[in-house]
Amino acid sequence: MIMPRGQQLLMPVKPVFIWASLVAALALAMVQNMVFWGRAAWLPDVVAVVLLFWTVQQPLRVGVGTAFVLGLAVDVHQGGLLGQHALTYTALSFLALGIHRRLLWFTLASQMAQVLPLFVAAHVLALLVRIAAGDALPGWSMVLAPLLETLLWPVVSVLLLMPQRQSPDPDETRPL
Repeated sequence: MIMPRGQQLLMPVKPVFIWASLVAALALAMVQNMVFWGRAAWLPDVVAVVLLFWTVQQPLRVGVGTAFVLGLAVDVHQGGLLGQHALTYTALSFLALGIHRRLLWFTLASQMAQVLPLFVAAHVLALLVRIAAGDALPGWSMVLAPLLETLLWPVVSVLLLMPQRQSPDPDETRPL
């Protein structure tokens, strides 16, 4: 495959790092829900951002099944409607698999413009499931969540690609 212009050749990602980052995102979401703000509608879903990143970067290792399991874990933790996040994460992962080849060719700013509709669709689906279950509307603050998740996209991308950017055998005479 031809590399996009100006993009660095990455080392292979270790599967342990993928799963550790997903578990860390799940733990961060749990701490965020329990300690800081609770389940405020404006809070970004860190698990969804990390899941979307790994679905785009490593679609053979992280896909719809992983999204379903993570969604069930979030549902059990929050004590809400069982399957709400599982459905949302599964749909998000499915949509990401549809655009993952194209998305990798763009810069981070262009990627942000393309992942915003995915995050909006995920939140609309979650809202529809909550309304169907008889929950009240969370208000206009819910509009901030997909925007904050989109703003987290470059941060997560840089942080999770850092281990892959290191050379396996650093040397001053080699450009890699």
